[in-house]
Amino acid sequence: MTAPSTFGLSTEARNLHWLLSNLVEEVPGVHSVTVVSSDGLMLLSSDPGRQTVAATGGPQDGPRGSSADLATIVSGIGSLTVGAAKLMDGGGVKQTMVAMDEGSVFVMSISDGSLLGVHATPDCDMSVIAYHMALFVGRAGHVLTPELRSELRKSMESAQ
Repeated sequence: MTAPSTFGLSTEARNLHWLLSNLVEEVPGVHSVTVVSSDGLMLLSSDPGRQTVAATGGPQDGPRGSSADLATIVSGIGSLTVGAAKLMDGGGVKQTMVAMDEGSVFVMSISDGSLLGVHATPDCDMSVIAYHMALFVGRAGHVLTPELRSELRKSMESAQ
């Protein structure tokens, strides 16, 4: 994983970057992680520079190798499951998991409507990933203010 530069960011933004990096590095089977705002914009990514690598046809590891692709998938899954929950009077969506032959995608709601998305290997321990995602959400949810979301968006734009 290429660590994004946290120079010039607030303490809260640096802490979120650290939590995200820790999730990828410490949890076996995790390829990449992203945080998407309620309006579908990527706020944090474990691999913000990979978007340019995918565009040039370089090595890929994840949805087409692009962190933006994972963010798009997470946003779409989030919208779909929220709509399904409304149709079924199911209440709020807490977590969604998609298991595929060659990988898994996990999506978990964060308190402000943002989403945490994880792309993992097909043989990952799903309960371990869900546990660590819940820890991230618990630690990150209360600090994800509108001001911090704006700061994170600007840092993602400069990283790309």
